[in-house]
Amino acid sequence: MADNVEAVLSKIRPHTSSSLAHQKAPATLLRAIEATFREQNTEPSATAYFAALLTTLDGALQSSRASGPAMGEGDVIPAVLYLLAAVAPYVPHPVIRSNLTTVLSLTSPLFPTLTPHAPPLRSQITLYGAVLHALDRPHLDAQGLRQAFMTILQLTLDPRPKVRKKAAEVVKEVLAAPPLPLAKHPYADKVAEWVKAALAEISSGGLPKFKGKKADTEGSEAAIHLLAFLRPVLPTLPAESLSSVTSSLLLLPRLGNPYLSQSAYSILSDLLTLSLDDPTVNLQSHMSELLKVILSSPPIKSDAALNAAWATVLGNTMLAYHHANADECVSQLTKVWKALWSLLESSDAVARKAAAQALSTLCQCFTPATIKAAVKEKESDEPKSPIRKIIVQTTGALDSLAYARAIPEVLSVISSLIENLRFRNGSRKNSTAAEQLLLPLVKKIADLRVQKTFEHKEAADATLGTAMRILGPEVMLRALPLNLETVDRQAGREPRAFLLPLLAQPHPSPLGHFVSYFVPLTERMFDLQTTAEAEGRQSEAKVWSVLVEQIWMGFPGYCWGTIDLKQSLTPQFSQLLSQLLYNQPELRPPVLRALKIMVDSNVALASGDADKIAKLPETMRADAISEEEAQANVAFLRTQAESWLAVLFNVFGSVGRDNQGMVGDVVSAWIAIADPKEVTQAYHKLVALFKQNLAKAQNAPAPAANKATDSMTVVTQDLLLLILPHLSSEDATALLNLYLTTEVLESKDNGVQKRGYKTLARLVESGKVQIDAAAIFKTLEGLVDGLSAAAKKDRFHLLTALVQRIPPESLHLIPSIIPEAVLGTKEPSEKARNAAFDLIVAMGKKMDAGGVVKRNMVEGMDEDGAGEATANIEEYMTMIAGGLAGATPHMISATVTAISRLVFEFKDSISSQMQSEIFTTLLVFLGSANREIVKSVLGFIKLAIHTLPPDLLRPHLKDLVPALLKWSHDHKNHFKAKVRHIFERMIRRFGWEDVYACAQEEEARKVLVNIKKRKDRAKRKRANAVEDEDEVPKAKPVAGDAFEDVLYGSESELDDSEDEDAPAQNAANKRKGKDAGARLRVDDDEPMDLLSGAASRVTTANTGKRRKPGQDAARFKMDEDTGKMVIDEESDEDAAAGGARDDVAGDAYRESLTSVDGFTRGPNGKIKFNKDTKKRRRDAEADEDVEMADGEAGQKPGKKSKKKTEPKFGQEFKAKKAGGDVKKNGMDPYAYMPLSQAAKKQNRGARIGIAGKR
Repeated sequence: MADNVEAVLSKIRPHTSSSLAHQKAPATLLRAIEATFREQNTEPSATAYFAALLTTLDGALQSSRASGPAMGEGDVIPAVLYLLAAVAPYVPHPVIRSNLTTVLSLTSPLFPTLTPHAPPLRSQITLYGAVLHALDRPHLDAQGLRQAFMTILQLTLDPRPKVRKKAAEVVKEVLAAPPLPLAKHPYADKVAEWVKAALAEISSGGLPKFKGKKADTEGSEAAIHLLAFLRPVLPTLPAESLSSVTSSLLLLPRLGNPYLSQSAYSILSDLLTLSLDDPTVNLQSHMSELLKVILSSPPIKSDAALNAAWATVLGNTMLAYHHANADECVSQLTKVWKALWSLLESSDAVARKAAAQALSTLCQCFTPATIKAAVKEKESDEPKSPIRKIIVQTTGALDSLAYARAIPEVLSVISSLIENLRFRNGSRKNSTAAEQLLLPLVKKIADLRVQKTFEHKEAADATLGTAMRILGPEVMLRALPLNLETVDRQAGREPRAFLLPLLAQPHPSPLGHFVSYFVPLTERMFDLQTTAEAEGRQSEAKVWSVLVEQIWMGFPGYCWGTIDLKQSLTPQFSQLLSQLLYNQPELRPPVLRALKIMVDSNVALASGDADKIAKLPETMRADAISEEEAQANVAFLRTQAESWLAVLFNVFGSVGRDNQGMVGDVVSAWIAIADPKEVTQAYHKLVALFKQNLAKAQNAPAPAANKATDSMTVVTQDLLLLILPHLSSEDATALLNLYLTTEVLESKDNGVQKRGYKTLARLVESGKVQIDAAAIFKTLEGLVDGLSAAAKKDRFHLLTALVQRIPPESLHLIPSIIPEAVLGTKEPSEKARNAAFDLIVAMGKKMDAGGVVKRNMVEGMDEDGAGEATANIEEYMTMIAGGLAGATPHMISATVTAISRLVFEFKDSISSQMQSEIFTTLLVFLGSANREIVKSVLGFIKLAIHTLPPDLLRPHLKDLVPALLKWSHDHKNHFKAKVRHIFERMIRRFGWEDVYACAQEEEARKVLVNIKKRKDRAKRKRANAVEDEDEVPKAKPVAGDAFEDVLYGSESELDDSEDEDAPAQNAANKRKGKDAGARLRVDDDEPMDLLSGAASRVTTANTGKRRKPGQDAARFKMDEDTGKMVIDEESDEDAAAGGARDDVAGDAYRESLTSVDGFTRGPNGKIKFNKDTKKRRRDAEADEDVEMADGEAGQKPGKKSKKKTEPKFGQEFKAKKAGGDVKKNGMDPYAYMPLSQAAKKQNRGARIGIAGKR
């Protein structure tokens, strides 16, 4: 808590030199209070600041009693209130409760005086928010407190936005955190009464009056402010008050204010949603009346926004009504459906979309009784049940011209109908209501989909996809045959290949349908493909190949908890799948996915675990097989596991590295359900194979080493990794001993080493093996000589796992691995560095947990006779600091980096004395002549300024600032930029005056002044940008972990793009004209029937962008004699200039990647500048002439251009100084050019010479 207060106050202190009075006054007051603390030897804390500020406020009020409290920007009382608001949230609650009377007596009378002054009023409101949050139930009845709260409540309607927002936030936070053990805050009733009174006053046309800059606010504005306040507060109000609030909200649309009506409907929607989520909110008795009032006050058709809000609230009302009383709700279904359906005729897309969503909500209100009634009368011509009427109306809309522009919305409503009619009336074997009622409608959509003039193919595909998911391919393909074979084409049937991509989603059709329907179909297609390839028809063969692939992509959809698994997964079908895995790489992914889904879905259903079942697709959960059937499927799959594992092991070894992950996931799924004996057998086979391949690789001569043998060794290790979680303790121990050998951990194959260390780490983490940490550390120490760089990351992971298993009495093992871990922080590989940091932190946590370090057992300390030491983080820091005496700069630099990480990780555990000693010690290395050491120390200083307490670092500033300034002019290794970033952080942390006072030389002080000017300039720029754009720029997202952000991040490293808003503008431009409206498609060859098929006769395409034949040719002139186009050179030049303008962006991007001055960004966002190579310089010189020419084209009149231009016609006769023409070599300028030729060739005269020749 003390750190939080310090963080807040550290941002106020630097403003003592501010030119703004409202910033300077609190900073000056804070400095004065802290000076008093130092004189009285008082420890600064939130309680101390709170007491001092109350005393200061009391004194200021006493001194201003005669003239009244001064509330100017530089006065004391606003400054005290500002500091109280900053400190109060961190003051212990008992302290606030004990001083409640004092706080109320001092601040409560100030409300009338503060009302005209917004900044101190906001501080007062914040203070009361902290006070109210700290009080118990008895304190809330204190004299003056309720009145103060009601004053704040009144301010939620204040005309000033910031005051209004702050008051609303405080009321919301107070009501949301009632004192324990109460569920609702005692003030909630008061707030509800006030809200009802305010709503009633607004509904009656009264104008609430408020004091402030604006004397009166209009009733509509006050109502809008009230609704903005009410929305977030609604869940905290008492449940019994919500019905009357609802009644009051329904009166607001009658005032005629569109925005007010929209807000009221929106809040009603939130309230109805709340009634669904919170059972205590009971609006059941008001549902019928609420629905009647909403239906009786529909908005005018032209108000699109209000129509959308009205439709949303109507849909939510029906859904809440359905949950409250389903039978009564169904009786209103037809009436509400008609009211919403009429909105689909609207010309506004927003209103249509909202109406479609509301209609989809209505589909959730169907009851089983209503669905049964609709199914019973499905054959009758005149529909009587609500659902049948809805289906008939929806079917007619697809042919109606009135709904032509709303076809996507109608299709989305049909999707909702299909989803909510999945009712089966008992057994899973019964057909769904959607199949019985909606299949003709689905056929109609499929027929529309194949028409070439139908534009909404994506929406139709979405609806057909829903039908495929609910009904299943067995039902769909019975009604809609694919018509893909040659026989179908000869008969003239329209192919429906668009149904194939829809097969992949989960659906209820059994696996047997795929085996009986699609497997023979793919075999016939494969024969056709083979025939086409043999006859040289490659394009036709490709078509058959794609169709086969699409069919098999749908295979996983059949495997989600299928009911006929045992009957369908026959040996013949399993053999077919195995052959596909071996011989058809393009079909391998869907088959693997299906095998994994087959296992995972049945295991989840058989477990009965709600969490596992919740991860399955919603379609499958709604129509799932029983738990007993799933258990029977798992038992059957277990009998197949041995043969499938053999197949998958072979496939794993045959595919490349990129595809092994997918096969490995399937292996993991099947090994999890396999019998333990089968797992053991598989393990022994793999171990024997691994030993065999490893021996071959060892015995083979180095140049002639068989790459295939090496790869098989690695593949065997990968498979052992996959089955490792399911091994017994005996097998796991044997594997550990097998891998802890020089043949594996010092193998010449990097892959063998990496997997060896990875497997050992997994074995240690699994807990299946009894670990002797000392023996393993000794073994690993002897195997370090043959360690490859690629295996270091996995070795660090193993050491991290082993450290966590070290007993508390054996912590003397830790010093033996410290040097390796410290040097690992300087590895070139980022992953290896991170693993080394994790190892260092793990050792620190182990030492911090306590134990004993037997120093006499530490290597190199035997002769010292040292005794035992208690393990703690400071003892560990001492061990690490030993590296600072290293013989090489590399070791010293690595030690500094390791210490930096530990200081960051354990800053709360390390004592202030130790932190001060570490800082003082590392500060010495800042004067080192070795840049590698200085670079690490600069990183530590940057971290220390961010992490360590300011009071601890302040005494060291006099040594730190001069030492840093020595590197402020050094450009190598970016030292100058690093030092500048450090100084910017120091100035933010300690204030400009303290840092500047420590600079000794005049030259050094100039550096600090320059840094301050840069920061001030950047701050002004940001402030101006915010004022111009009226929005606060978002903070730059951090990348990596917290340590990396502290070490390398800086506010001065902002990389703001000037074109940041360009994408948004482009997106806005793209949106323009999107909803241009629908129009009739004109077809000159065919008469139009407006009574049927309107969906395919209407288009929403933009007519202006449609190209017509000969459109480009019409731009050119025609030669009347020959009929040829005459293409002028001017138009060519204009086109070329336009193309050049269009290509500017591409050239700039290309140049940023390839030129000498360009740069690229790495995956972590760091900039890497291009190298200055000879090739790049040569390319730049070659491009220079072109760039100069482009620049000269737009030069000012006064500048001369050096570009050589082609002479214009008659150029020879132009005078050099005079304004007219002259004779050239005795010839007149008009003598040798025929006028008819000049007129005809007017645009081609640029290349005509003096004699009229070309």
